[in-house]
Amino acid sequence: MSPQRETYAVEIAGLKRELPLFEVVPGLRIALLNILGDTELVQACAAELGKRLQSQAFDVIVTAEAKSIPLAHALSVVMRKPYVVLRKAYKPYMGEAVQAETLSITTGKPQTLYLDEKDRAAVHGKRVALVDDVISTGSTLEGMRKVMELAGAQIVVQAAVFTEGDPADWKHITALGHLPLFKS
Repeated sequence: MSPQRETYAVEIAGLKRELPLFEVVPGLRIALLNILGDTELVQACAAELGKRLQSQAFDVIVTAEAKSIPLAHALSVVMRKPYVVLRKAYKPYMGEAVQAETLSITTGKPQTLYLDEKDRAAVHGKRVALVDDVISTGSTLEGMRKVMELAGAQIVVQAAVFTEGDPADWKHITALGHLPLFKS
Protein backbone atom coordinates (compact mmCIF):
# COMPACT_ATOMS: atom_id res chain seq x y z
CA MET A 1 0.00 0.00 0.00
CA SER A 2 1.43 3.38 -1.03
CA PRO A 3 1.59 6.09 1.61
CA GLN A 4 -0.76 9.07 1.28
CA ARG A 5 1.42 11.77 -0.26
CA GLU A 6 0.83 15.49 -0.68
CA THR A 7 0.47 16.53 -4.33
CA TYR A 8 0.71 19.64 -6.47
CA ALA A 9 -1.99 20.18 -9.12
CA VAL A 10 -0.92 21.18 -12.63
CA GLU A 11 -2.64 21.74 -15.94
CA ILE A 12 -0.39 21.11 -18.90
CA ALA A 13 -1.19 20.76 -22.60
CA GLY A 14 -4.89 20.82 -21.71
CA LEU A 15 -4.63 17.98 -19.16
CA LYS A 16 -4.75 18.02 -15.37
CA ARG A 17 -2.42 15.97 -13.21
CA GLU A 18 -1.63 15.71 -9.49
CA LEU A 19 2.15 15.53 -9.09
CA PRO A 20 3.39 13.86 -5.88
CA LEU A 21 5.78 15.86 -3.72
CA PHE A 22 9.10 14.19 -2.86
CA GLU A 23 11.87 15.43 -0.59
CA VAL A 24 15.12 15.39 -2.60
CA VAL A 25 17.33 16.95 0.08
CA PRO A 26 16.42 17.87 3.65
CA GLY A 27 13.99 20.78 3.59
CA LEU A 28 13.42 20.74 -0.18
CA ARG A 29 10.61 18.95 -2.01
CA ILE A 30 9.84 18.85 -5.70
CA ALA A 31 6.66 18.01 -7.61
CA LEU A 32 7.64 14.88 -9.50
CA LEU A 33 6.54 14.58 -13.11
CA ASN A 34 6.83 10.99 -14.30
CA ILE A 35 5.54 10.71 -17.85
CA LEU A 36 6.51 7.04 -18.21
CA GLY A 37 3.33 5.14 -19.00
CA ASP A 38 1.16 8.28 -19.22
CA THR A 39 0.56 8.04 -22.97
CA GLU A 40 -2.19 10.66 -22.95
CA LEU A 41 0.09 13.24 -21.33
CA VAL A 42 3.10 12.36 -23.50
CA GLN A 43 1.06 12.75 -26.70
CA ALA A 44 -0.50 16.04 -25.56
CA CYS A 45 2.86 17.49 -24.49
CA ALA A 46 4.54 16.39 -27.73
CA ALA A 47 1.78 18.02 -29.79
CA GLU A 48 2.05 21.28 -27.85
CA LEU A 49 5.87 21.32 -27.86
CA GLY A 50 5.76 20.56 -31.57
CA LYS A 51 3.66 23.69 -32.16
CA ARG A 52 6.12 25.79 -30.17
CA LEU A 53 9.16 24.34 -31.93
CA GLN A 54 7.82 24.38 -35.49
CA SER A 55 9.55 27.70 -36.29
CA GLN A 56 12.92 26.36 -35.12
CA ALA A 57 15.25 24.97 -37.76
CA PHE A 58 16.74 21.76 -36.32
CA ASP A 59 17.56 18.33 -37.69
CA VAL A 60 17.63 15.96 -34.70
CA ILE A 61 15.96 15.75 -31.28
CA VAL A 62 18.30 14.77 -28.44
CA THR A 63 17.24 13.63 -24.97
CA ALA A 64 18.79 11.90 -21.96
CA GLU A 65 17.77 8.51 -20.65
CA ALA A 66 15.18 7.64 -19.27
CA LYS A 67 11.95 9.48 -18.33
CA SER A 68 11.99 11.81 -21.34
CA ILE A 69 12.43 9.05 -23.95
CA PRO A 70 8.67 8.71 -24.63
CA LEU A 71 8.45 12.49 -25.06
CA ALA A 72 11.34 12.50 -27.55
CA HIS A 73 9.75 9.63 -29.45
CA ALA A 74 6.32 11.29 -29.62
CA LEU A 75 7.88 14.64 -30.57
CA SER A 76 9.87 12.84 -33.27
CA VAL A 77 6.63 11.50 -34.75
CA VAL A 78 4.89 14.90 -34.53
CA MET A 79 7.80 16.81 -36.07
CA ARG A 80 8.97 14.08 -38.46
CA LYS A 81 12.54 14.32 -37.20
CA PRO A 82 14.81 11.60 -35.85
CA TYR A 83 15.75 11.43 -32.19
CA VAL A 84 18.80 10.30 -30.26
CA VAL A 85 19.01 9.15 -26.64
CA LEU A 86 22.04 9.89 -24.48
CA ARG A 87 22.55 6.80 -22.34
CA LYS A 88 23.54 6.66 -18.66
CA ALA A 89 25.61 3.48 -18.91
CA TYR A 90 28.24 2.49 -21.44
CA LYS A 91 27.81 -0.82 -23.30
CA PRO A 92 30.50 -2.34 -25.55
CA TYR A 93 28.26 -2.12 -28.63
CA MET A 94 28.30 1.67 -28.28
CA GLY A 95 31.80 1.81 -29.78
CA GLU A 96 33.67 5.11 -29.66
CA ALA A 97 31.19 7.01 -27.52
CA VAL A 98 31.55 10.57 -26.26
CA GLN A 99 30.63 11.31 -22.67
CA ALA A 100 30.04 14.02 -20.07
CA GLU A 101 29.24 13.91 -16.36
CA THR A 102 26.11 15.40 -14.81
CA LEU A 103 24.44 15.57 -11.40
CA SER A 104 20.67 14.99 -11.39
CA ILE A 105 18.52 16.44 -8.59
CA THR A 106 16.35 13.32 -8.59
CA THR A 107 19.25 10.88 -8.10
CA GLY A 108 21.50 13.14 -6.03
CA LYS A 109 24.69 11.62 -7.42
CA PRO A 110 26.94 12.07 -10.45
CA GLN A 111 25.91 10.36 -13.67
CA THR A 112 27.63 10.10 -17.01
CA LEU A 113 25.82 10.67 -20.30
CA TYR A 114 27.07 8.68 -23.32
CA LEU A 115 26.46 9.24 -27.01
CA ASP A 116 27.19 6.05 -28.91
CA GLU A 117 29.23 5.84 -32.09
CA LYS A 118 26.20 5.43 -34.39
CA ASP A 119 24.34 8.40 -32.91
CA ARG A 120 27.53 10.45 -32.80
CA ALA A 121 27.62 10.23 -36.60
CA ALA A 122 23.89 11.11 -36.73
CA VAL A 123 24.36 14.43 -34.88
CA HIS A 124 27.78 15.50 -36.18
CA GLY A 125 27.39 18.75 -38.08
CA LYS A 126 23.64 18.82 -37.40
CA ARG A 127 21.41 21.37 -35.66
CA VAL A 128 19.85 19.75 -32.60
CA ALA A 129 16.99 20.36 -30.19
CA LEU A 130 17.71 19.28 -26.62
CA VAL A 131 14.53 17.96 -24.96
CA ASP A 132 13.88 16.94 -21.35
CA ASP A 133 10.82 16.31 -19.21
CA VAL A 134 11.78 18.70 -16.38
CA ILE A 135 14.73 21.06 -16.14
CA SER A 136 15.50 21.62 -12.44
CA THR A 137 19.13 22.53 -11.78
CA GLY A 138 20.20 22.44 -15.42
CA SER A 139 22.88 19.83 -14.71
CA THR A 140 21.47 17.22 -17.11
CA LEU A 141 21.01 19.93 -19.73
CA GLU A 142 24.64 21.02 -19.22
CA GLY A 143 25.77 17.40 -19.65
CA MET A 144 23.74 17.13 -22.85
CA ARG A 145 25.29 20.38 -24.13
CA LYS A 146 28.82 19.08 -23.41
CA VAL A 147 28.16 15.81 -25.23
CA MET A 148 26.74 17.67 -28.25
CA GLU A 149 29.76 19.99 -28.33
CA LEU A 150 32.11 16.98 -28.27
CA ALA A 151 30.07 15.37 -31.05
CA GLY A 152 30.25 18.45 -33.28
CA ALA A 153 26.54 19.29 -33.14
CA GLN A 154 25.02 22.76 -32.98
CA ILE A 155 22.34 23.29 -30.33
CA VAL A 156 19.62 25.56 -31.70
CA VAL A 157 16.84 25.11 -29.13
CA GLN A 158 16.29 23.63 -25.68
CA ALA A 159 12.84 22.49 -24.60
CA ALA A 160 11.04 20.81 -21.71
CA VAL A 161 7.60 20.05 -20.41
CA PHE A 162 8.41 21.98 -17.22
CA THR A 163 11.16 24.13 -15.81
CA GLU A 164 11.57 24.20 -12.05
CA GLY A 165 12.98 26.63 -9.49
CA ASP A 166 13.61 30.28 -10.37
CA PRO A 167 11.75 31.11 -13.62
CA ALA A 168 14.37 33.77 -14.46
CA ASP A 169 16.96 31.00 -14.84
CA TRP A 170 15.00 29.38 -17.68
CA LYS A 171 13.95 32.20 -20.01
CA HIS A 172 15.99 30.58 -22.81
CA ILE A 173 14.05 27.29 -22.52
CA THR A 174 10.94 26.56 -24.56
CA ALA A 175 8.70 25.04 -21.86
CA LEU A 176 5.02 24.26 -21.45
CA GLY A 177 4.98 25.24 -17.78
CA HIS A 178 6.92 25.97 -14.61
CA LEU A 179 7.04 24.17 -11.26
CA PRO A 180 7.89 25.83 -7.96
CA LEU A 181 10.27 24.35 -5.40
CA PHE A 182 8.73 23.49 -2.03
CA LYS A 183 10.96 24.57 0.87
CA SER A 184 10.15 23.77 4.48
